Amino acid sequence: VAVKVGAYFSAFANMAMQMAETGADGLVIFNRFYQPDFDLNTLTVTPNLVLSSAYEMRTPLRWVAILYGRVPVDFAITRGVHNHEDVLKGLMAGAKVMMMASELLRHGVGRIGEVLTEMTHWMEEREYLSVAQMQGSMSQQNVAEPGAFERANYMKVLRSWRDDPTGILIR
Repeated sequence: VAVKVGAYFSAFANMAMQMAETGADGLVIFNRFYQPDFDLNTLTVTPNLVLSSAYEMRTPLRWVAILYGRVPVDFAITRGVHNHEDVLKGLMAGAKVMMMASELLRHGVGRIGEVLTEMTHWMEEREYLSVAQMQGSMSQQNVAEPGAFERANYMKVLRSWRDDPTGILIR
């Protein structure tokens, strides 16, 4: 049994462990909940599908990387997966499944083959023999700087940016 979970837990690591201890085999991180809008002209509730962006994968990527090897479940990332790089990042964080929807709605199901081809090419260039070889390789337990996943690293990230006169943040 896999459990779809949202991102709105105050102690997500604890909740993930509780789900594993009660029998969950997998966690789908993070489910996007339906978010209707209001039409101010008709005063009605209206459906409004907003497709994901690659940026949305950062939160699930971080959590999978933190939980991988600590919570005994398989992980699926279901938000912000758009290209082969997103798939590879998720696998390296520790995900076993990468779920793609918005990209397929935009470009059709043929996009799956393109992503797999690009992924295979990337792996061959770097001499990866299998997906299993890379799974979890960038998790918090396996990176040189585990603190990069922690909140304390936030100040370091902020100090690494400066304002550009154009209003664009640059590194």
